[in-house]
Amino acid sequence: MSGPESRASGCALITGGSRGIGAAIAQALAADGWRCGVNYRADADGAHAVVDAIVAAGGEAIAVQGDVADPAAIDTVFATLEEHYGSVLCVVNNAGIRMDGLGATLSDEAWSRVLRTNLDAAFMVSRRALSIMLRNRYGRIVNIASAAALRASPGQANYAASKAGLVAMTSTLAVEVARRGVTVNAVAPGFVQTQLTADVDSSAILEHVPARRAGTVGEVAACVQFLCSDGAAYVTGAVLPVDGGLTA
Repeated sequence: MSGPESRASGCALITGGSRGIGAAIAQALAADGWRCGVNYRADADGAHAVVDAIVAAGGEAIAVQGDVADPAAIDTVFATLEEHYGSVLCVVNNAGIRMDGLGATLSDEAWSRVLRTNLDAAFMVSRRALSIMLRNRYGRIVNIASAAALRASPGQANYAASKAGLVAMTSTLAVEVARRGVTVNAVAPGFVQTQLTADVDSSAILEHVPARRAGTVGEVAACVQFLCSDGAAYVTGAVLPVDGGLTA
């Protein structure tokens, strides 16, 4: 199955696609011809706004509600997309949360919720998608990791652990499925100005960024767009930092 055929017979799922990086990724993939499932947990207005923007630009998309940390919800999300568009042949695991705190006082809940949403959900979604992709001998999975997986980030033991796990999962899955035409890669954004980072003191972080500025959601989306393209068919198991040189 070629890239154009996959776009015609399948679709892309973007988890956490209602705002920020996820919204930009959904719009970038739609511009490349993917029919998109814009997944959201609670922000229905945001997800429908993303869908409206895609449709206005000539693309196809639907909003799909579901908490991807819940295995039953994952099945519902896939069933909805399969009914509308056929096979899910492209997945971007973008859904994520932060619950920061110093390791000595970090609560069990903060640890488990972040790992469940950022890592467990990405695995469960990928596992569900791979059952389809392997049969089709075509697939693209891109995991949204973080510079925190590659560089110490005080106050984020849970977040860093979840994203480091995502990086390790990426490389392992990549070698397991490479012979079947499925690629698995990760993008590791540094400091990107989004709603998720609105409470962060950017001045302290940007002092350590060689580019001396925050990244944009469009810059992250462009990298994901490439990894989901035909031009990236020989790229798998890669972790692409998008961080202005922070982890160089």
